[in-house]
Amino acid sequence: MFRATSAFILAAALTCTAGVAVAGTQESPAAQDRAPARAGWHTAWANPPHSLAPDPLRDQSVRMISHLSQGGDALRIRVQNTLGKTPLVIDAATVAPSDGKSAALEGKPQAVRFQGRSGIVVPAGGETWSDPISLRSAAGDDVAVSLSVSGEASAGRHDAAFRTNYLSAPGSGDRTSDAGADAYTEKVESTYLVSAVDVRNKNLKGTLVAYGSSVVDGTGSTDCGPGCTELGNNQRWTDILARRIHEELPANRQFAVANAGIIGTTSYANCPGTSPYFQGFDSLARLERDVLSLNGVNGVLFYYGTNDLAAGCDADQVISSYRETFKRLHKAGIKVYATPITPRPGYSDTANRARHAVAEFVRKGGDCSGTCDGVLDFDQVLKDPVKPNSINPAYDTGDGVHVNVAGQQALADFIGLPMVTGSARH
Repeated sequence: MFRATSAFILAAALTCTAGVAVAGTQESPAAQDRAPARAGWHTAWANPPHSLAPDPLRDQSVRMISHLSQGGDALRIRVQNTLGKTPLVIDAATVAPSDGKSAALEGKPQAVRFQGRSGIVVPAGGETWSDPISLRSAAGDDVAVSLSVSGEASAGRHDAAFRTNYLSAPGSGDRTSDAGADAYTEKVESTYLVSAVDVRNKNLKGTLVAYGSSVVDGTGSTDCGPGCTELGNNQRWTDILARRIHEELPANRQFAVANAGIIGTTSYANCPGTSPYFQGFDSLARLERDVLSLNGVNGVLFYYGTNDLAAGCDADQVISSYRETFKRLHKAGIKVYATPITPRPGYSDTANRARHAVAEFVRKGGDCSGTCDGVLDFDQVLKDPVKPNSINPAYDTGDGVHVNVAGQQALADFIGLPMVTGSARH
């Protein structure tokens, strides 16, 4: 739990009104609700931040669209300033139903409160969860989260949202209650400030978190052929998996799905060719923030390693990071389902030998040599049957690394629901 320093409290006193709370003065919901049976909260959407927007926010509002994998009788949101260098002052926030296609709202905006107040100051490096919001939702609903930023603040963002989000003009102030789209004059394809949305649903059995790099994040999921775009149509394999769970499983076996992928990241921390831009976001460094601090989590779909080999890591380093990550997840009572590293034609012979060594580790015993709980063999799904170190041309976006909409569908269809939904705690 983050504790505000005296310097931060002084800054908050100078910049905030009496209606604004200070983040870090209560236990996080994740700590309170680690077991999904407690309170019924489950993370139903996630988009973890990993960069700062090129321009700071200045007295303006953001409207971010989240696509819920499951619904419930209430929501709560997580606002993160983990990458910010100065306090983030939110003086108002709302949530409302959205059609997912514009900044216009589809229903009455509901005010969001933080520790009983209308605003919150989130310190540099900090985060906060909102109070519960009485807004009913269903699986597949889109929800617009609007935040009014007071003063100037650097904005942490998730670069590739694979949908359009919206900003009002600098200096436009609080537009969080605007039902229309007119004030939101700037479109972005990133997610600002909002990193997770929980639903309260006591009937859900847990949350599955997809964890990895760009193939988890969704690169390629808007590629559906010449002249076709799937922007905003939620065609990542994790989105399709969420729809499969909702449609194919009975009411007493329902799970939420949250995507914690970040492009460019590695499993091992110190691969020699890792870009400085992605350092500090390896699987262990961000595990607490992006998986363990989510709610109701009892299963992780682990898809890492493609960037490790491209960045010069060897098999032993990759496997060591897998082992430590799985150990930490198991300690938290979370089951792990891992995939071998998928094909990449640009790999050297050395990298391909390492890829197959990692695959042996993952496939051995069907449980990562006794360290995980099951194998998702995406390598078998994606490989070209003629050139097995390359992606099947029917699934290839053209870069040899990422898969198109057909490939996203193939990955989602391959997952055995009885295995991954066996992750419910008893």
